[in-house]
Amino acid sequence: MIGLLLNHSPANPGDMVRVRLQVEIGVDDDNWLAGVSTDFPDAEFTILTSQPVDDGVLELIEVTTSDVDAIVRRFDDASEARSFDVLHSDDGLVLVQLEFPMPSTYEARRSKGILPRFPISIRDGWASGEQVTSQEQLSELTTELAAADIPYEILSLTQSYDSNGLLTERQREVITKAVERGYYDSPRGCTLVGLAETMDVNQSAVSGVLHRAESKIIKEFVS
Repeated sequence: MIGLLLNHSPANPGDMVRVRLQVEIGVDDDNWLAGVSTDFPDAEFTILTSQPVDDGVLELIEVTTSDVDAIVRRFDDASEARSFDVLHSDDGLVLVQLEFPMPSTYEARRSKGILPRFPISIRDGWASGEQVTSQEQLSELTTELAAADIPYEILSLTQSYDSNGLLTERQREVITKAVERGYYDSPRGCTLVGLAETMDVNQSAVSGVLHRAESKIIKEFVS
């Protein structure tokens, strides 16, 4: 339904960012929920799941609102929906399940792996969601949005990295065993001697591996 918050597969996992992006969405056959959200600008619509069924799409949507009855009536009257069920309703929140015809671009996006990452929140015609992508792909996406004159805002951006390349296989093995045995608990679940005995190596070898691994982890954290 929302094709702007894409699930990319970064080419370079070491150059990844976690971004929360907000995009203004138009009201068309793919984004009719945007129109519902503008009718209720103070309500928040969260798409929890979306999946194809037969020649349609089934979505689970949670709505936080001060007027549950009005939201339910709006969905019930929606000509776009084939079926509509209220799964849960209480003061300020309603959980609904909707089925609507397959959007014209859904299959094309699906075949290319361009599907939204859930949950996606929609409020007053704006969709927001979080994803992990590469710096390059984020730049391409924002360039496309700007070229199409689509308003957007980056709400948060944090650098990520591939932690598998931080430690050697041996360092990762020893650190993992130390955590499992409670070596870093307070009080400690095992001593350095006990850890060495568990791994059937001498104490100085374990100490050296731990020291080098801890040094890398701490330096990476600080940087």
